[in-house]
Amino acid sequence: MRVAMVGPFGFHPNKTMRSRALPLARALTTLGHHVAMFMPPWQTPEQAGRTWTEEGVTIHYVRLSGGVPATTWRLVRQVLATDPDVVHAFKPKAYSGLVAWWLWTFRRKRAALVTDSDDWEGWGGWNDRAPYSWWQKRFFAWQERWGLRHHHALTVASRTLESLAWAAGVAPARVFYLPNGPGIDPAAAADRQPREALGLPKGPILLLYSRLFEFDTTRLVQIVARVCERVPELAVLSVGGGLYATETAALRRQLDEAGLLGRIVDVGWQEEDALPGILAAADVGLYLMDDTLLNRTKCPVKLADMAAVGLPVVAEAVGQVPAYVRDGRTGRLRPSGDVAGLAADLIDLLGDRKERARLGGNAAAHVKAHFSWDRLAQEAERAYECASGQADIA
Repeated sequence: MRVAMVGPFGFHPNKTMRSRALPLARALTTLGHHVAMFMPPWQTPEQAGRTWTEEGVTIHYVRLSGGVPATTWRLVRQVLATDPDVVHAFKPKAYSGLVAWWLWTFRRKRAALVTDSDDWEGWGGWNDRAPYSWWQKRFFAWQERWGLRHHHALTVASRTLESLAWAAGVAPARVFYLPNGPGIDPAAAADRQPREALGLPKGPILLLYSRLFEFDTTRLVQIVARVCERVPELAVLSVGGGLYATETAALRRQLDEAGLLGRIVDVGWQEEDALPGILAAADVGLYLMDDTLLNRTKCPVKLADMAAVGLPVVAEAVGQVPAYVRDGRTGRLRPSGDVAGLAADLIDLLGDRKERARLGGNAAAHVKAHFSWDRLAQEAERAYECASGQADIA
């Protein structure tokens, strides 16, 4: 099949197209499909107009001149120029949502349209967190409602999104569960970074790999404080950073007030090829999530990354988290907000090398068996076949 993937933005700084669409595209290419990606790089406009190839996938950054209507039409024309059998629109939102609307309205019988939903974009989701204008929020909420109903097939990253699609009236046979695989190459974890090179001490290392918006950072500080009481040599390796600068600053202030700032070794955002070795340098990972609609609908790539490199993770059991962290088998799970329980699990694992090795080995095997992109690409193929059949009878 000829597959055209359309995104609402480019690879940076948002990660959906880099961590979700591109790995899927690569896996589909190995199965014999021809895949091209089309995106408007409005957050990195200096790259507009660029075309290149990565592992058999052709990637197009369209030009941005002329405003939203002109950029949308440019996306449509470039997509149609490839004569695709399937158009896979990632997120029913912004530019990809506009392209999906145009194709459904004017070319429904010419190319099968598949919509991908990997987050909740409207009210209760990103509309409540991102600094959109009032009219943008209204428009994005409308796009999401429209996009969940108008397509030949729908791929969803979480079971909660699957349920929401069913509740919106989408036939279950047209909804395909397509969770996230790792956004990194797990084999690269063998190139484990020396702790000294990362500025880490020789003692136990707790990994925080997060954008910080998923949870109340006060809870994180409380957990770290409890663990440090029992594991006084603990260091926290922080990879990534807050979604907004204010979140990172607020966490640093809280840690400083608690006398814990000196425990943090912050390496910030890292290049994709270095990330596996850095994650694997830790002993245990911590993954926190408030029980919100946004968190229940998302499918955390970062959690898949940690499990894929063989890191046991202590996590809060919200949404998709239990799909990756199986309590007692690949890590430890606690209800969201259970500060004492989470701290107890961390203390236990930090003191038990054998149990860490057992859980970590199981975690890597679990991700490989259930969440490899090669396996997930086969589910995408089923979605494309369903969509093609629906388009033929439209």
